Amino acid sequence: MSISLQQRVRKTVARHAMVAAGQRIAVAVSGGADSVALLLLLQELRTELGCVLSVAHMNHQLRGADADADERFARELAARAAVEFHVQHSDVAAQAKRNGWNLEDAGRRLRRHFFRQLVADGRADRVAVAHTADDQAETVLAHFLRGSGTRGLAGIHPVAGCVVRPLLEVRRAELRAYLNGRGQPWREDASNLDTSRLRARLRHQLIPQLEAEYQPALADRLCQLATIARGEEEYWGHVLDELLPHILVQDPGGLMIPAASLAPSGREPAAGPSAGLARRLVRRLVQEVSDEHTNASAEHVERVLELAHEGHAGQTIQLPAGVRVQRTSDARLRFSLCDGETKAAQSPYQYNVDWPLPPGMTVEVAEVGSRFRLKLIDWPSASSDTRQGPAPLDAGLLAPPLVIRNWRPGDAYRPVGYRRVHKLKELFYRARIEAAQRPGWPVLESAGRVVWTRGLPPAVECAAGTATQQGLVIAEESI
Repeated sequence: MSISLQQRVRKTVARHAMVAAGQRIAVAVSGGADSVALLLLLQELRTELGCVLSVAHMNHQLRGADADADERFARELAARAAVEFHVQHSDVAAQAKRNGWNLEDAGRRLRRHFFRQLVADGRADRVAVAHTADDQAETVLAHFLRGSGTRGLAGIHPVAGCVVRPLLEVRRAELRAYLNGRGQPWREDASNLDTSRLRARLRHQLIPQLEAEYQPALADRLCQLATIARGEEEYWGHVLDELLPHILVQDPGGLMIPAASLAPSGREPAAGPSAGLARRLVRRLVQEVSDEHTNASAEHVERVLELAHEGHAGQTIQLPAGVRVQRTSDARLRFSLCDGETKAAQSPYQYNVDWPLPPGMTVEVAEVGSRFRLKLIDWPSASSDTRQGPAPLDAGLLAPPLVIRNWRPGDAYRPVGYRRVHKLKELFYRARIEAAQRPGWPVLESAGRVVWTRGLPPAVECAAGTATQQGLVIAEESI
């Protein structure tokens, strides 16, 4: 007996622990067939999953009236499902021009920011997006053609931070058949047919030809390859998380590591363990100074390893995404952006918080484009207000001066759930927070101690507990 589409999605969700009972899931709905099917499938499963759904839509303002019609369509779907509707209007073209991005990259970055903000604001715990097995196959093939290593072959991850992908094991054609069977229309984006874009050429030309002439199960094979590569990358990722805090040095010019850490013995095979770790170190550092979606090709990685093994002081090589690697006079490699400064070089900031806290207290931090709302709540009687939101602090354990400021080297504290004090630098690595974001990362200081930082649990000594009478909740939203 065949398993229904709904139960296949349910198995994917369970296998990757995408949703926990009681969580709020914002479903990213563009209006296209895949995202509409995702919303309907999660509606059918929400009682079984025990989650609360909402709809999130970003208007890219690229297609004029069509973009507005997409927004109306998504809004109507949300109304029909009787769920909350979140919308973000972003001038993608203007942002792309301002930052030197292409339109596709700009849209991806702005969507990612929108999703993260929904979670940071406490409006959602996870964001579900509608990537399919076909999207996975296209991604793996595109990375292979570009000359990527196993990191690129790992393709799209089922869970990435707050983003989950319940349809990653479902084919696109199945979703259209599902919608047709329900008589549910969807919106078509004509730009998906533009074969000047690599993804469209793969989708409409190369993959159909390979399936017809060489391997009918090509998409399945590429998805299997992604699963194998992802398992290897997850293992090596844990190794890097443990290693990097001990060898990495951050300075205003970039990120530096000893050249020796990238120069395994010449007697070791190219596929040996030290060589494999060195290659992954290079990729992680390129990612750290540029952007989480930047992925150096195998050829670029080998050039960096040659620089580490036999380069001379002052020698520099240029990598994609504006990344530069230079060997220093003290036998280290500096990874930086072309302008000599990583995106991490943001202006330091510090904002005082009035204490006792006045009603409606907000702190605008222009340096990171966010507004922080600080609110006192009764505790534990009002604990249901924050059960799914940011963990509160015990207001009675805080003392002035209270300051919201950027992270500084040497900051450390013990978050709830940890056995000892950790430097924030180490916690950033473990949480996969990009190096470019860290210097501007907000923390709350109470009487000279770090007691809270964005995205991590509060300090043990100031966290709300059974003896708490008033809790302090901090919510972040875009300015």
